[in-house]
Amino acid sequence: MKLAGKVLVVTGAGSGIGQAVARAAVQRGAKVAAVDLNPDTLAATAGESAVMSAHPLNVTDREAVEALPAQVRERWGAVDGYVHCAGIIQPFVRLKDLDYATIDRVFAVNWSGTLYLAKAFLPTLLDRPEGHIVNVASMGGFLPVPGQTIYGASKAAVKLLTEGLHAECAGTNVHVTVVFPGGVATNITTNSGVAIPIDPATASKQATTVTTPERAAQDILDGVEANAYRVLVGKDAKLMDKLYRLSPRRSAALIAGKMQDLLSH
Repeated sequence: MKLAGKVLVVTGAGSGIGQAVARAAVQRGAKVAAVDLNPDTLAATAGESAVMSAHPLNVTDREAVEALPAQVRERWGAVDGYVHCAGIIQPFVRLKDLDYATIDRVFAVNWSGTLYLAKAFLPTLLDRPEGHIVNVASMGGFLPVPGQTIYGASKAAVKLLTEGLHAECAGTNVHVTVVFPGGVATNITTNSGVAIPIDPATASKQATTVTTPERAAQDILDGVEANAYRVLVGKDAKLMDKLYRLSPRRSAALIAGKMQDLLSH
């Protein structure tokens, strides 16, 4: 779906990938309904733009999500698609040390929020000449990451939901894309309320290897305009996708080894 002249809803637009997607979509000629839990960062994203509206919203609030399509149509006259970037991670601890309140919160945001958006927007998109659904999963949604097992499980659910939507929408005017980012330089840890022990000796090296939100947004919107089935963001996601297909067990062991130091804190 070409973005010029379209109306695109972007969740998680207050920061990170969502913010970059919202701004890049405007540059490609779209009108954007920017959605985020944080009204202050959301206002900063929208700024004084005449082609971006701000919609503070908690994606775990089903009634609020169900009301969103009508709000966007009232503002822009139509809805042509959405890019769902909102999501949180879990604390970097093993499952045995993770409390149920945290587990429920991760699934409420990552899984229920994704489900609510699909149920709310799909009828509207099916009535448009062309529509597009984009859900951001994670490299952790196809490759197990110790210390992020519940997060990965929630993103694996997003993966299968999105691929199922793609199959169900085959032959309609609605395109569906699932996105798998690797490491992206965002503030998701802060937004998730998660603290990570940082080793100053490796922090600068890590900063040069992760993908920028702007590059992630470029890859995602290129995928939208190409009606891609899936988009892998970052060299790490592309590499691990290939390795995991060749040898799931060895790939999982490789990631587990890299997570060992973090989990030992």
